[in-house]
Amino acid sequence: MADLMKGKRGLVMGVANERSIAWGIAAALAAEGADLAFSYQGDAFGKRVEPLAASVGSDFLVDVDVTNDESLDACFAALKARWGTMDFLIHAIAFSDKTELTGRFINTSRANFQNSLTISCYSFIDVAARASQMMPDGGSLITLTFQGSNAVVPNYNVMGVAKAALESATRYLANDLGPQGIRVNAISPGPMKTLAGSAIGGARATFRHTEENAPLRANATLEAIGGTAVWLCSAGGACTTGEVVHVDGGYHVLGMPQGENL
Repeated sequence: MADLMKGKRGLVMGVANERSIAWGIAAALAAEGADLAFSYQGDAFGKRVEPLAASVGSDFLVDVDVTNDESLDACFAALKARWGTMDFLIHAIAFSDKTELTGRFINTSRANFQNSLTISCYSFIDVAARASQMMPDGGSLITLTFQGSNAVVPNYNVMGVAKAALESATRYLANDLGPQGIRVNAISPGPMKTLAGSAIGGARATFRHTEENAPLRANATLEAIGGTAVWLCSAGGACTTGEVVHVDGGYHVLGMPQGENL
C-alpha cells in the first residue's frame, strides 16, 4: 500500500457490486490509505455493499435516497458525527427507466426525463452543497459521465442529456467551490460491463465497437479509472478542476471508426 491518500476521508456513492465503477474507485482509494464511507439505497444493495466495504476496512454504511432531502441530511449528519470533516466525495449515481433506454430519444416521457435529470444530475449538485460544508481545508468532488453527453450514442437517449447537464454542472460547481480549495471534476470512461451499463439497449455491441476502434484497442478497466480518481483526489490533482477526464482508450478523439472497420 502506498500513502497518497493516507489520513484522507471520503464518501463513495453508487457501489452496486464488485464490477461497479464506484467500487474500482473505492478500492484504489483504499489501497492508497483513504478511510471510506459508503452510501447505498435499500436493503438489497446494502447486503451487496457491506462485504465489499468490510474488505477495505470500512464499517461505515449509510442508506441514502438522493431524491429525499431528509435522507441526505441524515447521511451528512452521520458523516459529521463520525468524522467532523471530509476530504473527497465520489458520485457514481445515475438512473433512467430501462424501457426508455432502447429505441428513439423522441419517445422520452416527461416523468422519466424529470426523474433521470433529478437523480443523474441534480443529486451531484445537492451532495456537493452538503459535502463542501465539511471541507474546510479544501477537497475533491468527482462524478462519472459518458461520451453520450456530447455525441449521439444509440439507445443512450435521455441519459445523454442528463450527462450533458452533469458535465455543465461540474464546471459551474468548480467555479463556485474553487475559492474554497475544492476541486470538481468528472471522469468519462468508455462503455463498461457494469450493472448500470447493461440496462442500455445494445450494450454488448457498443462495448465491442469501442474496443475494436479505440486508439488503444481496449476499453477502460476499473483499475485505470480508480487510478485516475486517486490522482484527482490526491495532491497530484491540486490544480485540476472543472475537467471531464476521459479514460476510454482514446475513443473520444475519433471522428470515424478505424479503417479496417468501415
